[in-house]
Amino acid sequence: MKLLTLLVVSIAAIVCRDAAAAESVDTTVLLRPARVFDGTTLHEGWRVLVKGDRIVAAGADVTAPSGAREIDLANQTLLPGLIEGHSHLFLHPYNERSWDDQVLHESLALRTARAVTFARATLVAGFTTVRDLGTEGAGFADVGLKQAIDEGIVPGPRMLVATRAIVATGAYGPKGFEPGVEIPQGAEEASGEEVVRAVRRQIAAGADVIKLYADYRWRPGEEGRATLSASELKAATEAAHDAGRTVAIHASTPEGMRRAIAAGVETIEHGYGGTKEVFAAMKERGVALCPTLAASDAVARYQGWDGREPAPKAVELSRSAFSAARAAKVTICAGGDVGVFAHGDNVRELELMQAAGMPAREVLIAATSLNAKIFRIHDKVGTVQPGLLADLIAVEGNPTQDVRVLRQVRFVMKGGAIIAN
Repeated sequence: MKLLTLLVVSIAAIVCRDAAAAESVDTTVLLRPARVFDGTTLHEGWRVLVKGDRIVAAGADVTAPSGAREIDLANQTLLPGLIEGHSHLFLHPYNERSWDDQVLHESLALRTARAVTFARATLVAGFTTVRDLGTEGAGFADVGLKQAIDEGIVPGPRMLVATRAIVATGAYGPKGFEPGVEIPQGAEEASGEEVVRAVRRQIAAGADVIKLYADYRWRPGEEGRATLSASELKAATEAAHDAGRTVAIHASTPEGMRRAIAAGVETIEHGYGGTKEVFAAMKERGVALCPTLAASDAVARYQGWDGREPAPKAVELSRSAFSAARAAKVTICAGGDVGVFAHGDNVRELELMQAAGMPAREVLIAATSLNAKIFRIHDKVGTVQPGLLADLIAVEGNPTQDVRVLRQVRFVMKGGAIIAN
């Protein structure tokens, strides 16, 4: 009897969700929060009118037309759905299972099932869009997950996918096996002219963004070194740009970052070893930094750090690089390398950005309108303005003063459909 009750409740929840999605096609909704952060500016007393999947009006004088549904969001701030800039939905925290074990021993079916639950957790946490930068050994499964979300089969954020990512031959992992024996890798290996072919293969398979590794450790315990050559990175970037794709580069060494900047990429991920000169070049060339502070923080905690100062060397390195990039006025992308830590805990990166000296309002801009601009999706999401998709969230309190209130998500709307209220 108890099982039957649970089944009925589950089916009812699914029916309600699907009904809400269907209703959003032609339903008009007036949202009445205490304030609206539009992606750049906070407005007291604004209201937002949504029809179907789009925002149709926003302002203090917006009223509900006849027959519209009104939703009171008292004491809440309405803002654009947050955009996660660096995610791996096919990974789960390394203190649960090591990266090597996930790549080598977890089946594709298991990893996909996990990714489905992680996608929902991300959406409910207020992140309505993610840039997922590599399946880490799960092939092109991110393309299928994106399609399942777009078709309404499973709930989740809008996805920009990078599929397998591309590394220099021999420069990634897992490692430590008999030489000559083929071991599953966490990315696609390529060298020379094959790098361009790898870019094109991934685009043909569904990649929205190309992810390349400019540097890595050749052996466990070694320092990171530049791997893909300057010419390889440049050719790969040109091939991606020819196809209208952006390029994200994993780079933490000064040389790897210099090669990425010269290639004309859109973002550099991590950048922990960036120098004053490197960040000045990023500013000059318009290359954004995705600092992933939460990744180094999480790994340090897995290794025993309790959060007290002084922080471990890796954490201090990420903080100092972030500060140096901000001092050089480098464009900052908001992305935490989620998957290293738990999906749904995405706000952790934003909290660390504020704790490292970035004002809360600037952090919010980075996670909304600025990420949208960097990823070239600002004509669809990232701001509260008429004509854009109605991807909106509401939180208790005022996140322009303290981003920690982003953990208090009370309302989530994606494409006009109410996901949580």
